[in-house]
Amino acid sequence: MSAIDDLFARLKSQDRKALMPFVTAGDPNIETTGAILDSLAGAGADLCEVGIPYSDPVADGPVIQASYQRALEHGFRLDDAFRLGKSKSATVGLPLVTMVSYAIIFRVGLQRYVELAQAAGYAGAIVPDLLVEEAEQLSKICRAADFSLIQLVTPTTPRERQVQIANSSSGFLYYVSVTGITGERTELPPDLMDSVTWLRGQTELPICIGFGISGPETAAKLAPVADGLIVGSAIVRRIAQQSDPTEAAAAVAEFVTELRTAIDLGG
Repeated sequence: MSAIDDLFARLKSQDRKALMPFVTAGDPNIETTGAILDSLAGAGADLCEVGIPYSDPVADGPVIQASYQRALEHGFRLDDAFRLGKSKSATVGLPLVTMVSYAIIFRVGLQRYVELAQAAGYAGAIVPDLLVEEAEQLSKICRAADFSLIQLVTPTTPRERQVQIANSSSGFLYYVSVTGITGERTELPPDLMDSVTWLRGQTELPICIGFGISGPETAAKLAPVADGLIVGSAIVRRIAQQSDPTEAAAAVAEFVTELRTAIDLGG
């Protein structure tokens, strides 16, 4: 079992839902990202997604695209994300996963990427642009290493294909709440609850909802149907509004605490 499997088993026994913040590695620098990671567990997060900046973002809205650009302009390299993992994974008190383009994994080499990420303390990878038809090799490598391969299902994914994606995934299944790119939204699709409920009947994997969660109110609405909630743009926007790492960490921690309270009440 991976660290993510252990996490969801523990949360299930406690009847709790996972809160999963997203941060961009190196936005605006690695020191700020490290300070934010240090603040998350105490604020109530259960797992953190660490976005790997990429010059051609996949499904990312303007807020996260801008964070990738800031990181790249400050000289971010993939090795920085691995060094970040090595320095923080043992001390932050929660599993870390990379959100990474398959193009990066392919360039590094599938086996090599998993080895490097795992050696750096990461528990898995979310790969948003990995087609299920091309996932078999990486899925086998990840399962052999107890390294979670997390894939995405969208509202427009045919149901048969959703099951295929679930079968090649591990750790949890990332359910995209809206059609389109990441970003904060005040309204979510009316059939979202029914769609997630149907998928829950097709897989034993935890189902975590991301895209469009703007704050505590949205999180509370989705908590009853989800095993976990992923919040990205609303956090990245708060980081961008701060010029000091300590202030950025404090702003994120305050927001995550509000989300934790809403999820616990809503779930």
